[in-house]
Amino acid sequence: MEVRRYVRGHIEWPRLEAVARELADRYGHTADSLHIEFLDADNWLSTPMIVNERWFVKIISKQNSVVHALLTAGRNLGAFSAGTEGEGFFEHFATPLEMAEHEFTAAKRMRKLGLNAPKPIETFEVDNLGILVSEYLPDFQTLDSLNQQAETDVAPIIFKMLRQMHEDGLYHGDLRAENILLYEDDVYFIDVTNVNEESVADAMAYDIACALGALEPHLGVKSTIDAALSSYTLSELLVAARFLDFVNIRPDHDFDSAVLKGEIETRAASAESNPAI
Repeated sequence: MEVRRYVRGHIEWPRLEAVARELADRYGHTADSLHIEFLDADNWLSTPMIVNERWFVKIISKQNSVVHALLTAGRNLGAFSAGTEGEGFFEHFATPLEMAEHEFTAAKRMRKLGLNAPKPIETFEVDNLGILVSEYLPDFQTLDSLNQQAETDVAPIIFKMLRQMHEDGLYHGDLRAENILLYEDDVYFIDVTNVNEESVADAMAYDIACALGALEPHLGVKSTIDAALSSYTLSELLVAARFLDFVNIRPDHDFDSAVLKGEIETRAASAESNPAI
């Protein structure tokens, strides 16, 4: 925990107060009337907080931007080792405000497609801090907190949503259990990262691999692949299988990559030998 706090960085209290004053001015409140709850979230890329149980606010510092650059370099190295061409497909943001603006734009695009994402309200800058304001979803559940039957029901929805994103040229880049929410029986995606749209095939395959890895520990390999095949082809899953080992070394994923790859390859071989099936 101490390492995480050090890496995420500490935003000085006067700067946080400046953010609170700006929020109060923008939304017709006094600073004293704001109820702010800081979240000790598993997040190295922002300081998240809930304001008046109405707005979800991310405060992004230069330190967060530096950490994002380091994570991006590491992910691109891993993507390259998985067989991508060039230098990988993850892209860094130059400033904290750019990080906020990208997530704002991605959420707007998802909602325009009819997909669920917390409503983005605005982005702005205070004292070189990037601020993202979104609607707050109370009493949501993450994928990890669902029972097996609920996860079985939502798994095809997750892949359908991912497919809609991909068909519109939008790639998540960081799909994991914590970024898949269930709120009022609807599935929401959050925390879309930045990928190079010139590497769309690899970015799509990586997203599929992340979804497989997020679901397999809860559903088992067969049900997970069945859900994926409701929106993707076996050929697309074979490409995604190249990224499973890379995804599995991330600390926020823990699944059996060998079993997943084996099941995908077995089904592909069976389909090739029985093309009429």
